[in-house]
Amino acid sequence: MPELVETHDPEGVDYGWVMQVTFVLTILVGAPIVAVVSVGAELPTWGARAEFAIRIGAVVWILTAIPTFLYARRRASDRSEGGNEQREAAETTETTAEPAEDD
Repeated sequence: MPELVETHDPEGVDYGWVMQVTFVLTILVGAPIVAVVSVGAELPTWGARAEFAIRIGAVVWILTAIPTFLYARRRASDRSEGGNEQREAAETTETTAEPAEDD
């Protein structure tokens, strides 16, 4: 049976997941921040408004992307350490098991 296209098992950090989560969190967190901060700013033209939103959005993006990446990296290292411990336990069990005696 062929493996489904949607499934994958990334080694290390899943950068696709990091990008998706960063995108969603930036919109959810960034839109209200831009709206609140823009109340005190004078933005006479659409160009000034767009430039303002891009500048604030870039800061929100980087402040969202870094913790998201660090979380994914920690999660990936936890998974790999857990896998190594399970492999080591299996190897230890195999080497310490007594050989079966033939009658």
